[in-house]
Amino acid sequence: MKYINKIKVLLLLSGLLFIACSENGDVAQIIDLMEKNGAGAKLEISYPHNNTIYPPEIAAPTIMWEDKNNSKQWIVYFKLNNEIFAKSDILINPQWRPDSALWESIKAETIEKEASLTIIGFNKSDEEGKLPENIISSSSLSFKTSKDSVGAPIFYRTVTLPFGYAVDHLETISWRLGDISKYDNPSAVMEKLPVCGNCHSFSVDGTTIGMDVDYGNDKGSYFMNKISKQMKLEVDNIITWSDYKRDDKEGTFGLLSQVSPDGRYSLSTVKDRSIFVRIDELDYSQLFFPIKGIIGIYDSKTKQFSSLPGANDPQYCQSNPAWRADGKEIIFARAPYFRIAEVEESKQVIIPTELAQNFINGKQDYKYDLYRIPFNNGQGGTAVPIKGASNNGMSNFFAKYSPDGKWIVFTQAKNFMLLQPDAKLYIIPAEGGKPRLMNCNNPNTMNSWHSWSPNGKWIVFSSKARGPYTQLYLTHIDAKGNDSPPVLIENMAHKELACNIPEFVNIKQGGIEKIEEFFMDNDNYSFISGKTKLDKGDLDGALKDVNRALQSDPNNDVSFNMRALIKVEKGDYKGAIEDFTKVIELKPDKFDSYANRGALKFDMHDFKGAIKDFDKAISLNPKGSRAYYSRGTAKYNLGNYTGAIEDYTLCLKLNPKNSDALFERAIAKLQIDKLDSACEDLKLATELGNENARQYMLEYCQ
Repeated sequence: MKYINKIKVLLLLSGLLFIACSENGDVAQIIDLMEKNGAGAKLEISYPHNNTIYPPEIAAPTIMWEDKNNSKQWIVYFKLNNEIFAKSDILINPQWRPDSALWESIKAETIEKEASLTIIGFNKSDEEGKLPENIISSSSLSFKTSKDSVGAPIFYRTVTLPFGYAVDHLETISWRLGDISKYDNPSAVMEKLPVCGNCHSFSVDGTTIGMDVDYGNDKGSYFMNKISKQMKLEVDNIITWSDYKRDDKEGTFGLLSQVSPDGRYSLSTVKDRSIFVRIDELDYSQLFFPIKGIIGIYDSKTKQFSSLPGANDPQYCQSNPAWRADGKEIIFARAPYFRIAEVEESKQVIIPTELAQNFINGKQDYKYDLYRIPFNNGQGGTAVPIKGASNNGMSNFFAKYSPDGKWIVFTQAKNFMLLQPDAKLYIIPAEGGKPRLMNCNNPNTMNSWHSWSPNGKWIVFSSKARGPYTQLYLTHIDAKGNDSPPVLIENMAHKELACNIPEFVNIKQGGIEKIEEFFMDNDNYSFISGKTKLDKGDLDGALKDVNRALQSDPNNDVSFNMRALIKVEKGDYKGAIEDFTKVIELKPDKFDSYANRGALKFDMHDFKGAIKDFDKAISLNPKGSRAYYSRGTAKYNLGNYTGAIEDYTLCLKLNPKNSDALFERAIAKLQIDKLDSACEDLKLATELGNENARQYMLEYCQ
């Protein structure tokens, strides 16, 4: 039999043998005994699994078995077309890993050819040269090597457990770029990040990375950068999802963000609210899932935030978005917004544990359905449920399109999202249909966090099959969507570290060497930290952080502006006026600083000073209606009713639906006995819902 192809000729030339031991006559004779007589009992092969398909570049697996038949010695051998072509030496432990030379030869022989792996157990006599009388136990399985390469490295995160420990010891978390052909653990490309880093994703074209990074303790912060060997986490490359409609004072964490295939856009869950419970155990140490949120969009070209029409209904939780490879369609998970009365008025994004007890103890279900929607350059469309992955009594989430758009692989569990012990992977045609439970699922454990290889031939996913520390596995996907049993990526298994969020990256191995943090000592970091604390109502902490920022950069107008806003919240109007004055000195064209200072002067009854500031704000921004309204109110307080009416009229030209301006103009008109005109304003203001105007209508306009 000719069993060594051309690319392996060097193995022979270098004197390497095609079996894992010297040509040992005992081994050959023991195998011959098995082939002639068989075995009396069956042992159990723990790994690999029957019908396994290996990638052509993967490093050698560790073969493991359990033998309850009193065998103390074993041999592993391989057959192709009924001919033995490789074998181990006599083994005294129930596991064996072929050396790299032997494994490369085995793979070369089994490319698209089904071979068998057999393990035999026996007890060899201590008497030298004497063979065992019979084979006690044996078992066989089939496997082959695919011609389809994985073709890309895998980016993943290693985390200490339980999760609560990792949160309290962020320095123990690291990120790595792994090559499945290597035998050593991949080294960290990013480590000792002083803030929490979470979900990462990559553009299909391999040009852009996106990752959640809690910059300045802002949970909505997000890092977007062009991929290079050496990258820096710098403030210039960090945005925050909190900037989407920040003025509505509704919190945002920015969950499960995903970069678009071309790297221009990113999607995320915004205006979110979630259940999060730490659980002090190794196996499943957290319960986390969103119960509220819409799909937000960030356009890196225009630097603008928006929401995706059709996936922005506040009556639902819309989360976990993923792109089709052409960027034209989105798939996401949707469930009814779960309202908890006690937290509706709260600014908290994370629901207090005591209010999540029904979820924790299993009394309350929460299930997601999968929907698809056109992206349409951010204009969205109608969200349509995916048949077979919705309304099925289960929770469906983490959907990913195949690169050719033909298939969707998603996770299904009885309830919730993320780390569910019963999570299983399913595959379904992209247009919907009957989902198929995948062969790669390890039984009785979590299987999730999957990613397609760029060539669409493989999926990497996470599983807890070997204990609490999540490990990474591969499965092969053929043209009909059939998948193979799980293949452990052994060099990406780390002692006492969970491996999660694996993502194929469409770059060459080594395309990312280092991602370094360069923002902690930046003055802007203290500013962002202060801004976050201000949003959360921690005024003292915010003031401390912004003072630190000003020590680093004493001429930063943005920091002075932030400190002024903090002082306003603390009631220190005089100090706030001083800071707004400093902003104006540094940036004389900032109209909002004049408007803010004018508002403070108004509150301190310095109406003339307020009018002067509003005059300047209007000259810098004549299309801003608010300054006209504020100046009109200051004039009213000085008894200049005609001037007030003129300013309210200018305000209403810019914003005709400002019911407050209509009401205040009516009051000014009443002061100069223009009752009919005042009643017209009161009527319009009442129609716009102004309750004060309604009361005045009853009193003056009957």
